[in-house]
Amino acid sequence: MDWTEVTVTVNAKDIDKAGDIAQMVVPYGIYIEDYSNLEKEAWEIAHIDLIDEELLKKDRTKALVHVYISPEESPAEAIAFLSERYNAERIEHTITTAPCVEEDWINNWKKYFKPIKVGQKLLIRPTWEEEYEAGDRKVLHLEPGLAFGTGTHETTRLCMELLEEYIEPGDEVLDVGCGSGILSVAALLLGAKKAVGVDIDALAVKTAVQNAEINHVDDRFTGICGDLTDKVSGQYNIVVANIVADVIILLTKDVEQFMHRDTVYLMSGIIDTREQDVLDVIEKKFNIINRKTEKGWVALAAKLK
Repeated sequence: MDWTEVTVTVNAKDIDKAGDIAQMVVPYGIYIEDYSNLEKEAWEIAHIDLIDEELLKKDRTKALVHVYISPEESPAEAIAFLSERYNAERIEHTITTAPCVEEDWINNWKKYFKPIKVGQKLLIRPTWEEEYEAGDRKVLHLEPGLAFGTGTHETTRLCMELLEEYIEPGDEVLDVGCGSGILSVAALLLGAKKAVGVDIDALAVKTAVQNAEINHVDDRFTGICGDLTDKVSGQYNIVVANIVADVIILLTKDVEQFMHRDTVYLMSGIIDTREQDVLDVIEKKFNIINRKTEKGWVALAAKLK
């Protein structure tokens, strides 16, 4: 049976919030078309200034979110949810649907994922991209599969920038909600001795293990399928959680049992409107030592009081 492609068209100014809402429908299988900053982003991401004429003709005032619904799920329910949330946020939108062969959507978004520099020390290279210039950066070879985490989203980039600042040679890292394993692999490439990645999604854990193998750090990576820390043991020098505000709040209730006295706790995936909710819980036990923001997303670094 075919999958269903749900395409949401919104005003370009609303695309970040529209994409975040769409991500609630499925934990995988969305991609965004936004041509409002085409020339700037083409140069920053792909380092090209010659752009295809068809792309230049795209409507810069609009952006599209593509959501893919499996045959076992109901497109009508997804559309109803999206419409309700967009209306609540007063986001003007139109929604269309079309059948889509699974192989098509799995490969569709890949053309938008190019090698990207993160922080000062890393370059993320999707495994299907053969041409890239890393310079003196460490190259993180990534096959995202259907798991969350490519490094292109602000939440992941902010987290990697914090990792780069606080990782020390020989550190042991706990990555809660590891997705594709991108943060675990980044930590190992930056000098960590060991990384444990845990995710409730078995497919994500499988993808994370594969990415550790691709980057030749699988001997130092352990993937665990579990709900937050229910199957985790030991203590770590860095605990990183790139999830969402509500889950970070839940995790923080007992995360200190996995920490040393000077462990650094990195949190990302916090939308700015929820930052204070997170701080209200975090600041009972932790001191905030760093804060990074980008496009309405917040990442925090903290240590035990």
